[in-house]
Amino acid sequence: MGMKLSKSLIIINGFLHDFAAGIWLATIVTIAWLHGAHLASPATAAVMNLLERRLFWSSVAAALLIMATGAGRTFTYVDNWYGEDAERMRRKALLAKHVILFAAYALGYVWVWGKVFH
Repeated sequence: MGMKLSKSLIIINGFLHDFAAGIWLATIVTIAWLHGAHLASPATAAVMNLLERRLFWSSVAAALLIMATGAGRTFTYVDNWYGEDAERMRRKALLAKHVILFAAYALGYVWVWGKVFH
């Protein structure tokens, strides 16, 4: 029972990680869309600004969940699952992917910061 529960928690952690990443991206894109809408219709600015701020802080919560579940994935990483050569390549690819994703998070926040806090 213990091992089965452990494997289930690992799978749920992975799902939460991926789900939070999708939520993060959706909030960032939605902030940009809402900002464009409130520029087009200044009468909506007060409501749109509130929504933009709420979405921004939701994106921060999603980013924190991504990092927490990502840390969990680090501790449950299965070594040599595909064989030694493939694992070496897999680790390099994972490292490159995460460097790119951290840059994307930074650029996402740079992109929406001025839209939210103006």
